[in-house]
Amino acid sequence: METNESIKKVFKKLYQVSHEFKPKFTVNEVGYISKLSDGIIEVRDLSSVAYFELLQLPNNLFALVLNIKKDFTQAVVLGDYTILNIKDQVICTNESVTIAVGDELLGKVINPLSHLIDNNQEIKTKERYPIEKEAVKLIERDFVKEPLYTGIKIIDAMIPIGKGQRELIISDASLGKSSIAVDTIINQKDKNVYCVYVAIGQRKAQIAKVIDDLKKNDALSYTVIVAAPADASPGMKFIAPYSGSAIAEFFADQSRDVLIIYDDLTKHADAYRSISLLLEIPPGREAYPGDIFFIHSKLLERAGKRADKYKGGSITALPIIETKAGRISDYIPTNLISITDGQIYLEKELFNKGFLPAIDIGKSVSRIGSKAQANALKKMAVKLKLDYSQFLEVEVFTKFGTQVEKETQKIINKGKALRVALKQDCFKHISMPEQVAIFYLHNEGYLVKIPLSEVELFTDKFCRYLERKYHDILQTIEITDDINSYLLEQLKIAAENFLKEW
Repeated sequence: METNESIKKVFKKLYQVSHEFKPKFTVNEVGYISKLSDGIIEVRDLSSVAYFELLQLPNNLFALVLNIKKDFTQAVVLGDYTILNIKDQVICTNESVTIAVGDELLGKVINPLSHLIDNNQEIKTKERYPIEKEAVKLIERDFVKEPLYTGIKIIDAMIPIGKGQRELIISDASLGKSSIAVDTIINQKDKNVYCVYVAIGQRKAQIAKVIDDLKKNDALSYTVIVAAPADASPGMKFIAPYSGSAIAEFFADQSRDVLIIYDDLTKHADAYRSISLLLEIPPGREAYPGDIFFIHSKLLERAGKRADKYKGGSITALPIIETKAGRISDYIPTNLISITDGQIYLEKELFNKGFLPAIDIGKSVSRIGSKAQANALKKMAVKLKLDYSQFLEVEVFTKFGTQVEKETQKIINKGKALRVALKQDCFKHISMPEQVAIFYLHNEGYLVKIPLSEVELFTDKFCRYLERKYHDILQTIEITDDINSYLLEQLKIAAENFLKEW
């Protein structure tokens, strides 16, 4: 009897399971690899494949469709293509590339497919975003009106950056482009700005140094690093900035401010050129494909300031570009200069003289950043720019030891002192009120009263002096973002007293 009862229970359970089971049928088109070379596969028997669709390959690999012809489809492999073979099966996914997004990525170093770099494990998050996405509509955007401080005096005063701006960093190799970008990330600590650093084609040692610098300065907790190093496939280098943009867009959709660094877009353009040549797309100027301008403009258009009624938030982009022998008139540099809202240009001659950061004010510009600049800094910077531009005009006389008029010599002396005052070491950030105080010393002629070799130390000690004895001045400037006649008078008293002590 007991046996019969147990059999009945088993059948009853099987009956319930059979009624609850609802089979799902999925139909996927399957093709095969007909040709394989340098990370590009040629796939046949895929009649309904779409551009930028993700194809599934053996060994847990994927490929991205970049060219569709009458008899076959061409795709770039996202990963190690050397383990693939001719006749391997290819499955359509009917999806584009998506990436895991969320707060879980903060502090992590991932590849463009959201796998951890160290163990290749995919990070699981609640949401996924497509890496290819339309930019925010014009009607949903707002004016750039809030400053994004880099903590670097010369940039915040003379080439200011606003939240939502796209500012290009451009120079030859090894002049400090990445240092400026990393410095800016570190300066966002406790400022509610989330950061995304995209390393494209960089050496692993260089990426490791960036990670180490961020760790040492407690900046990794609010930063996501997307890395496609030099030994990554061209496909991974190509999609890296798009993956970074998707992560930035997730944070912006939460009404947060985001800073994204593309380091660098020269190597991104080179990766796309390699892919295009292998796809036999007709080359244009400097062998780059004709749509390289569109590729970069569409990418950078995703940055911007969003209106409060459309979620708010902002994405500030600092793309980096590397020139050869200072030629900013080359194809990719001119493209990006025309796309962005200004550029920070680093000069080799200044770098060799030890003036760091080696920013050339004459070739650097911020077209919209001044609208976001704090009033206090703006008032100080007006005279600053005039004095520096006058100095650059007459500096040529100093190279030949020419006798000059007294007025010209005054301009030269003031300009030399200002250039020294603008020098700044890596990871030594200066707050906005301290910058105002330093530039006040220049504008009122205090810096020319001391030897040139002491200017840097003088400005540094003056800031510490203000913190100890006139902290209320710095605090008022910080709160109001402005400076009035009373504060100027207080600064004058502080400067006079400090000069006597000096």
